[in-house]
Amino acid sequence: MIEHSTEAKLAALAAQVGQRLLALGLMVAPAESCTGGWVAKTLTDVAGSSAWLDRGFVTYSNAAKVEMLGVSAETLDAHGAVSEAVVREMVRGALQHSCAQVAVAISGIAGPGGGTADKAVGTVWLAWGREGSEPVARRRHFAGDREQVRAQSVEAALDGLLALL
Repeated sequence: MIEHSTEAKLAALAAQVGQRLLALGLMVAPAESCTGGWVAKTLTDVAGSSAWLDRGFVTYSNAAKVEMLGVSAETLDAHGAVSEAVVREMVRGALQHSCAQVAVAISGIAGPGGGTADKAVGTVWLAWGREGSEPVARRRHFAGDREQVRAQSVEAALDGLLALL
């Protein structure tokens, strides 16, 4: 169960993202893997979000990343789903397959299993982008259980959107 303070923090961040997008006349499209739609859920919890949220992509499998976002199978093979290259392609795909001008992408290893020596549990790649510019990507490592890693990923995604806007 996620703590009330975390829920409140995410709600406040989502409201700020919405206000900024509305003021700029922009729409956003999240492309999510390990967060399973949590960014989109947090954004749609804000009343009036249909004015600035176009759609969301939950692309948990590699096949979904390829089919829905146009992520290259070669990129997935070369770098793995949890990589800078993949989240950059996820942002580009979200922009290409939506009416949004802004996108955020997340791919990570939330645990408890799935980690490797190179990519430990808690490793998350995020990327943010706007139409007409190259996406910016960041690697983060979050501590905690599966839900805590995912909640921290959502917070980082929203923080990054605010920074981008």
